Amino acid sequence: METLTMSKVERRRLEVVSQVRLKKLTLQKGSELLGIGYRQMKRLWSRYQAEGDAGLVHRLRGRKSNRRGDAGLRKRVLTRYAKQYGDYGPTLAAECLAEEGLVVPVQTLRRWLLAEGLWSRQRQRKQHRRRRARKEHLGELVQMDGSHHDWFEGRRAWAVLMVVIDDATGRTYAQFYEEETHLAATTVFHDYALKYGLPQAIYVDRAGIYRSDREPTSAEVLAGKEPQTQFGRAMETLQVRLILAGSPQAKGRVERMNRTLQDRLVKALRQRGISDLAAANKFLEEEFLGPFNKQFEKTPAQAADLHRVVTMKLDLPRVLAVQEERVVQNDWTVRWNNAFFQLQRNSGLQPGQRVTVCDQLDGRVRLFSGDRELAYGTTRTEPRPQRQRVQPRGVPTKSIQGLKPAKTHPWRGRGQPSSPTPIVAALGVGVGCSAPVAALPALRNPPPPRYVKKNPKGTFLMV
Repeated sequence: METLTMSKVERRRLEVVSQVRLKKLTLQKGSELLGIGYRQMKRLWSRYQAEGDAGLVHRLRGRKSNRRGDAGLRKRVLTRYAKQYGDYGPTLAAECLAEEGLVVPVQTLRRWLLAEGLWSRQRQRKQHRRRRARKEHLGELVQMDGSHHDWFEGRRAWAVLMVVIDDATGRTYAQFYEEETHLAATTVFHDYALKYGLPQAIYVDRAGIYRSDREPTSAEVLAGKEPQTQFGRAMETLQVRLILAGSPQAKGRVERMNRTLQDRLVKALRQRGISDLAAANKFLEEEFLGPFNKQFEKTPAQAADLHRVVTMKLDLPRVLAVQEERVVQNDWTVRWNNAFFQLQRNSGLQPGQRVTVCDQLDGRVRLFSGDRELAYGTTRTEPRPQRQRVQPRGVPTKSIQGLKPAKTHPWRGRGQPSSPTPIVAALGVGVGCSAPVAALPALRNPPPPRYVKKNPKGTFLMV
């Protein structure tokens, strides 16, 4: 039994022609149902009567195209592709093959490769992301990000709005800064913690403020710890889990809030005519954020607030300060930012020991040896001395290139016969005299030996 392959159009024609064969339809009605002309319907009916179902199959099926490419070219192209360009896509492979003289259109090469199984379509699908539900408790997670934008619409330079948003409720806290720096991130977290408390976790991006790219030290390797930034160290001390987002979509809640503020806050600042950061931060705190949060804040799934209260014992300014170790010098001073801190006599430290310098957000500098705070004297700043040339008063500084020495300069006398020594002059003997000279009597204190130095310009005596 022969298997006959038919398309949907051909199957539809078979159904109509079968109805015509059973005399349930006329050729005129069949042509109307199939959407073809009456003469075409008559030709289909004639082929069906002569060949049966096979007469309705398209005549070109199974035949080679008259516009097919050269079989030899196809073989050479596929052989070369399999040998040299197996991991190339059709477009790049066609360009490389054209440089070798094997010119073939990209679409043709794509069909050849698909037919031979040498290449398959690899669609670049977007990474699947699953929408994360809100946290159930207030203070369980906050997201923080800096939004760079023309907040003042040209009335001043661009600024950064540091935004902190609670994940469970959407409650927002924000402040303006010049740049998204460690000082800005630490200050806005400090103010948020004093107002609402310490959250359980904070979600940030992978900026250099929050993630360290340096190599771990030997002590960190032995302890099995990753390198930390100042912000990361502070979060670990405060027992706030620091989560680094892998993409902007991961912290989409704060990203969407940035877009909302770039619309509403910009217009509010325009209406008030605010054009400086101090006035903008005052407007945010006193007028904008309260009604804004009242309008957009959500009710958490659980009523418990997981924020932790900031106590005096925690010493939040010290934890959020920039902390670095310094070595005590031989004069019992500690140097920090080109300033010298003189330790007291009763500090209990010796030169060579290390202390921790804490540069706080308010500008205060504190010294610690472990958990013990050290007292120090007044600071002094010593700028690096600069060597200066001493010039005679009233004499302008100028170049001496191009000046000729005076006629009486010692260099002018080089190559000329030197004046006779006192002994020779007393005896009346000239240096250039050619007369015989009598032997001189021996002297008790003979003069030092004479040295004769020759140069290209002549000979002269040196005593």
